[in-house]
Amino acid sequence: MWVIKSTTPTNQQKTLKRRGTSFEPATAIAFGEVIRAERIKQEIAQDQFALRANVDRSYYGKLERGERQPSLALILRIAGGLGVTAAELVDRTELFLKHG
Repeated sequence: MWVIKSTTPTNQQKTLKRRGTSFEPATAIAFGEVIRAERIKQEIAQDQFALRANVDRSYYGKLERGERQPSLALILRIAGGLGVTAAELVDRTELFLKHG
């Protein structure tokens, strides 16, 4: 019996090829939870913190909600505003992803 394999890509393969974004929703949500928890722990209002870290207030809100994924430069600014290292924020994000 002969089996003929199709060379036409499946819909799933087409979707994977089209995906040209580096946005990772789970990572963005985890990072947002981490920075929100630290900001609240320090009793800083969101708008006050955005000013402190030199981040647009509405963009910062989107970061906390996991709707945006920050650049390295922005992670460094946020870490500085919170008085922690960027490495701490990344470590906490990794823990959140592993344990929720």
